Amino acid sequence: MSRNTIDASLCAKMFLAGARNLEAKKEWINELNVFPVPDGDTGTNMTLTIMSAAREVTALEPVTMETFAKAVSSGSLRGARGNSGVILSQLLRGFTKVIRSEQEITPAVLTAAFQKAVETAYKAVMKPKEGTILTVARGGAERAAELLEQDPDVSLETLISESIARAEEVLEKTPEMLPVLKEAGVVDSGGQGLIQVLKGAQDAFLGKAMDYDIAGTGAGTSAAPAGASAAAGPVETDIRFGYCTEFIIMLEKEYTSDTELDFKAFLESIGDSIVVVSDDGIVKVHVHTNDPGLAIQRALTYGSLTSMKIDNMREEHHEKVIREAERQAAQAQEEARSAAAERKETGFISVSIGDGIADIFRDLGVDYLIEGGQTMNPSTEDMLNAIDKVNAKNIFILPNNKNIILAANQAQSMTKDKNIFVIPTRTIPQGITAVINYVPEKTPEENAALMEEEIARVKTGQLTYAVRDTHIDDKVIRAGDIMGVGDHAILAVGNDIDRVAEDTVRQMTDEETELISIYYGEDIHEEEAERLRGRLAQLYPDFDVELNYGGQPIYYYIISAE
Repeated sequence: MSRNTIDASLCAKMFLAGARNLEAKKEWINELNVFPVPDGDTGTNMTLTIMSAAREVTALEPVTMETFAKAVSSGSLRGARGNSGVILSQLLRGFTKVIRSEQEITPAVLTAAFQKAVETAYKAVMKPKEGTILTVARGGAERAAELLEQDPDVSLETLISESIARAEEVLEKTPEMLPVLKEAGVVDSGGQGLIQVLKGAQDAFLGKAMDYDIAGTGAGTSAAPAGASAAAGPVETDIRFGYCTEFIIMLEKEYTSDTELDFKAFLESIGDSIVVVSDDGIVKVHVHTNDPGLAIQRALTYGSLTSMKIDNMREEHHEKVIREAERQAAQAQEEARSAAAERKETGFISVSIGDGIADIFRDLGVDYLIEGGQTMNPSTEDMLNAIDKVNAKNIFILPNNKNIILAANQAQSMTKDKNIFVIPTRTIPQGITAVINYVPEKTPEENAALMEEEIARVKTGQLTYAVRDTHIDDKVIRAGDIMGVGDHAILAVGNDIDRVAEDTVRQMTDEETELISIYYGEDIHEEEAERLRGRLAQLYPDFDVELNYGGQPIYYYIISAE
């Protein structure tokens, strides 16, 4: 006879199994993201969120339903990262509200917990969209309610199995609910992540052999005072291959799939981090090697070369270590000043990427920087730690990324001793504009309204590379292509960074534009950036065109028009 109740011990095992299954599938889930950008993705964010709770659960001794519920709710809330992570934390929070007062989970309790989970998560999202993790969760909860109504004695095995099956059915329909999913040919990544959590929990319930060890899983970002970086300290690492080598082959001879396999095999014999993408008579090549000449010589056997770029990564790393040491020294000074400072009326917290952008925020008077942004979304706990460090009555938080706003809002709701104002900045340029428009003579409420009004005038384009083939915004994109990602869509795609930058700016500007600001990243040399600035100044003689060092990873340029 199958069991029809779940005690606290089994509940904990089911949760840990769900967390482990999500962690095992995170890269697959990451690949479902609509935009093929190399960001902190859904699978990663959901995994880091649930692992924050899983670590607290594994520390429970003994485990009761009340302590389990508290560990899951608190751990997931504080560890929530990205929109998908925050929504997952709210689903878990709602679920644990129901079970915390129970000794055992019955079919009726499980159904009520599913429903409370969905209700709590929907309330947490200001404008919930259908075709997302929320819709998938609701589908599963509705099926559980249907089964319980049809048969009050329904077994837990049936309830769990059929609820997951319904959730999967809804997941398969998400492309019909969100056109952007259909165009990209994927289902909702957050919904898929939730399915994996549920399936892992189901396996544990059925008694399948599971690995409940979560040691070493997950990772976190850290927050740092504005005088310093978030990193723990400069660490010398051994760079095996010293030269980042990139070029384009203009094919002049037959280049078949077998030829490409041979070429890739050769590159693998002399280096790593290899990307070879061929399309319409050209081949884009990226390789880290100790002898760029060998890669170039082999490439010349296929045709002529253009857009060649070779960077000494060991030299660049050494320079970064020196800059990091300087920031660590500044951190000590900043912490000493902060400890001695009296409570201020107003303070600023900003998410930042890159040492140049961090310097800009510091110069504008930001009190505390949270390193993170695109490559790793900060958690709610990162926000709470930053709030604790800023000795001010009123604190403005600038998320500077649409995927961080929910975590900031969650930190706001969890803070009781300070007035927190989350300005919904979706990009770095919006964050800079928000700080610039702060007026000390106005009330915090007036400043919040003013900043929100001003950031709405800022358009942003970010240049990066595609990590996979896809079709979106009526554009065919191949892995390795350069993309100009706008506020709401991909604005331009091509093979040349400067040309894509020009096309992106063309899409962003209009007759009301007065200023173009360029922030160049760590992979762009100053001469290259100055060349782009000069070109844009020629194309738009009536605009002011500013150039700033951003130092951001992943994104070659961040460009704003306002």
